[in-house]
Amino acid sequence: MSDVAAALREAAARLAAVSDTARLDAELLMAHALGVERPALLLDPSRYSAPAGFPALVERRAAHEPVAYILGYRDFWTIRLKISPGMLIPRPDSETLIEAAVDHFSGGGPERVLDLGTGPGTLLLAALAEWPDAQGLGIDESEKAVDWAETNAKDLGLDERARFRVGDWAVGIEGQFDLILCNPPYIAESEALMPDVAEYEPAGALFAGADGLDDYRRIIPDLPRLLAPDGAAILEIGHRQRISVSELAEAVGFQVACRQDLGGRDRALLLTRA
Repeated sequence: MSDVAAALREAAARLAAVSDTARLDAELLMAHALGVERPALLLDPSRYSAPAGFPALVERRAAHEPVAYILGYRDFWTIRLKISPGMLIPRPDSETLIEAAVDHFSGGGPERVLDLGTGPGTLLLAALAEWPDAQGLGIDESEKAVDWAETNAKDLGLDERARFRVGDWAVGIEGQFDLILCNPPYIAESEALMPDVAEYEPAGALFAGADGLDDYRRIIPDLPRLLAPDGAAILEIGHRQRISVSELAEAVGFQVACRQDLGGRDRALLLTRA
């Protein structure tokens, strides 16, 4: 057994109490400490010796610090996004929105994309990577998030097609978009979260009033004027919010379809003109 293999086993055991993906976390941290990609590490771990800095990374994770903050990036869809502490971490569940958009446009693609609450550019940059002819606009209330989104766009070679600006949801936005993407805060204020989330990620990107619907009530009424006739608006939802958010969308004239994430939970609502 190699030095690395033993260190990974010990790290996974150390992290088992704080993570459902302890082995994966250990592998990502080890690859980061070695300065290699995880597949290269897994292909031949005997090539490497565990670096001196690895235990410190494990201890940070053991204190519930998210892996993405430790690494400084998160892979999402087909892209890698740089992130920093204090930003909402892109999650695999949110890829459901891109999957729904790909199915909706079925071989074609949107020309104009709007991402409300873009964070580090997550959904907009994933969409622009998927459709090379598309252009888009990302809005976020955080100047820090917009700065990181612009950095990510440049790193991905998408800066000529992506624009970002600080804003309050759809306030002041003009024109129509073929695809509108939005992952708003949707957690009720009374809901308890895992320490990884509650102690590290920004509350403003998570919580949305007593029932978790405050931001949907602001966003959805603006969508009819912003959505192109054959376009789609796709909203991420909490897995128990399908009925309540659908009712808000139907009240302003949308047809609503629901998509499930990989865990089979309701995760995205696709809104089209009735």
